[in-house]
Amino acid sequence: MPDPIAGTSSNRTPMHAIQDPAVAAKFASYPPAARRRLMALRRWILETAAASAGVGTIEETLKWGEPAYLTTASGSGSTIRIDWKKKHPDQYAMYFNCNTPLVDSFRTLFAGTFAFDGNRALVFALDQTPPRDAVVFCIAAALTYHRPPAKRAAPRID
Repeated sequence: MPDPIAGTSSNRTPMHAIQDPAVAAKFASYPPAARRRLMALRRWILETAAASAGVGTIEETLKWGEPAYLTTASGSGSTIRIDWKKKHPDQYAMYFNCNTPLVDSFRTLFAGTFAFDGNRALVFALDQTPPRDAVVFCIAAALTYHRPPAKRAAPRID
C-alpha cells in the first residue's frame, strides 16, 4: 500500500514523495479509500507530466484547500485539482479550469465513460477504478492546454 507521505509502496517502488507539508496533511486527512484513489490520480498526473514534452516540473500545492497541480515552470497547461468531499462520500473528482473548454471536450470524447460536474470536473465513483487511458488523455490535455496544437503530443506512459 502506498504511503502518501513517505512516497513509498509496500513493494518498495519509489513514488513521487509529497514535498509540501500542507499537501501531505491534506492527503493524510482523507479516509483510506479516498486517499488511495486520489493518490492514484496524483501518480497519473505526475507520470503524465513527466512523459509529456514541454510540460516540465509540476508544482504541487493547495488551491481552494484541494491538492492542485500547476505547470508553473513551463506555463504549458491549465491547473488540475483533485479532491474528495464529505458531502459526497462515495465519489471523488478531478477538477479543471471552468473557463476553458476542456471538460466540454472530454464530455464529447468520453460520453458514457465519465460522470461530469458541469464544465469543471470528472467525477469518479469511489468503488470503481476509472479508465486509466481516458483519464491520462484528459490530464495530458490539461497539462498542455496553453501549448500550440502542433506541440500537444500524446503522452507515452508504460
